[in-house]
Amino acid sequence: MAAETTSNHKRVRKSPLERKREILDAAVRLISERGYNGISVQDVADAVGVTKQGVLRYIGSKDNMLSMVYLENYNEGGNVSEFKSSGLPGSTVDDLRLPAYLRYLVHYNSQRRMLVQLFSVLQVETFNPDHPLHEEFADRQNSIWEYYSGFDWRIPPSFSSFDEVRPTVRKALEVMDGIQLRWLREPAIDLNEEWAEFEPLLFPSPLWDGYR
Repeated sequence: MAAETTSNHKRVRKSPLERKREILDAAVRLISERGYNGISVQDVADAVGVTKQGVLRYIGSKDNMLSMVYLENYNEGGNVSEFKSSGLPGSTVDDLRLPAYLRYLVHYNSQRRMLVQLFSVLQVETFNPDHPLHEEFADRQNSIWEYYSGFDWRIPPSFSSFDEVRPTVRKALEVMDGIQLRWLREPAIDLNEEWAEFEPLLFPSPLWDGYR
């Protein structure tokens, strides 16, 4: 009987991939709640139930953990390539529409609240020049613009090139960031419905009719 009890309570050994995922999930939750500066590697270890050395074995350092959390979690999904594979209106190669993609991105973000909260917290923290992601966030607008410029968007003929759409892209990203902050607060709002109200202001008629 004692042998059976011991066997039933054997510690389940997780694969390296499972353990790393568990560590990063805990880091996402803790950073989104307290900020990067408000947590330690020990906090993550306690949340997962392993030693600090055990966490460092998978992440290397606290700064490296942050890069993994941001680059491998928040930045990984909701990209244009995924949109092009979605089959949604405005996602085909010959009819790739920027407003349709941004609508898709808002919907994607509406399904990952914790990661959006993580992004919002980091966005404020990274004003500090000493923050590990300071340069990443300082150059975020330029990086996104360069990324979007790599696709052949279908835009109104009144624009001579996609470069002329850059001010609109900047405003759209700023509005999106603001709406997401409001979404994270109480009372709750519907992120998709809120974006739907702003979209005609960013991409007005008749200029963008047929290109949304």
